[in-house]
Amino acid sequence: MTRFVGIDPATFTGVVILDADGRPIGETVLKGKGKSAPGGITQEQRVSLENQLYSILRPGDVITKEGIGHATEMLITTAKIHGGLEGMITRRGLKFNEVAPNAVKKYVDVSGWVGEPGSKQRLKGIAKKEAMAAAALKHFGYSNPRHDVVDAYIIAKIGEAVYRVRNGEKMLHDFHLEYQREVIWSIIDPDAYKEYEKTKKKKSKSTKRRGKPAAADSHTQNTEQQCLF
Repeated sequence: MTRFVGIDPATFTGVVILDADGRPIGETVLKGKGKSAPGGITQEQRVSLENQLYSILRPGDVITKEGIGHATEMLITTAKIHGGLEGMITRRGLKFNEVAPNAVKKYVDVSGWVGEPGSKQRLKGIAKKEAMAAAALKHFGYSNPRHDVVDAYIIAKIGEAVYRVRNGEKMLHDFHLEYQREVIWSIIDPDAYKEYEKTKKKKSKSTKRRGKPAAADSHTQNTEQQCLF
């Protein structure tokens, strides 16, 4: 049976498993056992964390994990955790898709910034976690008291969507939200998506220079989106 596994790697690693119909059948937060280190993770804890993930995975699992963010704090520790977990996936004979942290937020329409133009601040900490929890509830009717689990659930749903498009079960246009289509497309065909992004930015700059009425530009943009998807 196909299972969709979403992994949010960290010292507290969120893991969510969905069944073949996309319903959650496993939700957990993994924490490495052993002697701890201030502000990081010891090798003993990392090995424990990796072994716990290994024991959860099954042949045929469709795995999606979050990648490392550009502004990640404690980058070395984070990279070690990610590398170790990826090694366990490979040892299981499995492959995985990787989705950028910003794309995970984008999939549920969380921008990562708050405030008015010119004075925006990055959404982080508890505020970011609460925004993701609210977005998961809005988009999927899903809630969990553990924020790591909420993130892993969204990651698993992205993996499910990518799988269904790749296997012809769904088309991109079956996903009615543009931002979700873009995230799925960026994973399935990253090169084509990058070209689309370049074109999109050029047209946006051109629109600003022309100074056309907002309504006219809005109509043009909608027409382009219909053609692209």
